[in-house]
Amino acid sequence: MALPKDAKIISVDDHVIEHPRVFLDRLPAKWQDEAPRIEKLPDGNDTWIYEGRQSGNFALNAVAGKHPREFGMDPRSYDDMLPGCYDIAQRIKDMDIEGVWAQMCFPNFGGFAGSTFQIAKDKELAAACITAYNDFILDEWCAYAPDRQIPLVMVPFWDIDASVKEIERTAAKGARSVTFLEAPHKVGLPSYHTDHWDRIFRVCEEAELPLSMHFGSGGMPKGLAKDGDFFIGIALFGINSMMATVDLLVSDVFYKFPGLKIALSEGGIGWIPYILERTDYSWGRHKYWTGVNPDKRPSELFREHIYGCFIADDAGIALRGSIGIDNIMFESDYPHSDCNWPHTRKLLEDALADVPDDEARKIVETNARTLYRFPG
Repeated sequence: MALPKDAKIISVDDHVIEHPRVFLDRLPAKWQDEAPRIEKLPDGNDTWIYEGRQSGNFALNAVAGKHPREFGMDPRSYDDMLPGCYDIAQRIKDMDIEGVWAQMCFPNFGGFAGSTFQIAKDKELAAACITAYNDFILDEWCAYAPDRQIPLVMVPFWDIDASVKEIERTAAKGARSVTFLEAPHKVGLPSYHTDHWDRIFRVCEEAELPLSMHFGSGGMPKGLAKDGDFFIGIALFGINSMMATVDLLVSDVFYKFPGLKIALSEGGIGWIPYILERTDYSWGRHKYWTGVNPDKRPSELFREHIYGCFIADDAGIALRGSIGIDNIMFESDYPHSDCNWPHTRKLLEDALADVPDDEARKIVETNARTLYRFPG
């Protein structure tokens, strides 16, 4: 009872820090003056410049290998981060050091689901940036070591036609998942209780592309005290995943698209047994008058369609049977502030010490291989 020595750990949530030439090298000539670019700040740190203004910083997103005392929201430079943050050859070396065989990486500058581009003024340029980023991921980042990187792409989700075309284009090039909004209604778009997203869901279902919904893609948890510390939001981000879970389970999404799969990236798993129990209980008492579909229990739909992902979650591991062994995947979060590099495999071995080998292998490897069609 331990993590099998030959298990190849697959992390379904890591992050790429885009190198400075990602957009400059790929956008058409007409966009060269407006393309996202890195500029040096007076203090020596680096920042992205997009649409004429500073657009975010690296901060907590590039701290792998640092002690938590060094964390903070200050900008950072490429010189102040591990080269593996932005260099794929070095990333593979860092993966070898921490004992992770394969990764699926979310964008950094673009936001978890492309939120940076959704709020941009020039939507034509924004869509071109998404295409450029996807080509970088498919043709450069993942192509360097196809057996070590799972291609995850963005879409211009504010434009359904363009999103469908980009999913079709990238699926043909080998994409394995689409990063998507956990709560579109929180950013002013139609909710999952409408038919607005049906064409995107349909093309993803047909292409067997799971939607990877990273916590925070719907913004900070709502209702936090305005004078509370930012830490509160960090600790409560899982609330977003809980909301997405219940929204999806009581909508018609999985009835209309029975082949659609969802991964709740970095949402944790310890809360899942309670949410499923509570939602089932509420469904049993209120399905008759609320209009909720009465055909399947929400927990049944969950096990057919949704995957929980964890970094460190002893409660969830202990309650794994109530979640579903086939519905749990691991994530290392390199190079973000939750990652445990370079100790990932050791800590995961300790966490799974009492888990039967066959279950541990599913959690760290085979569930991800099955969901993302990523052969060994």
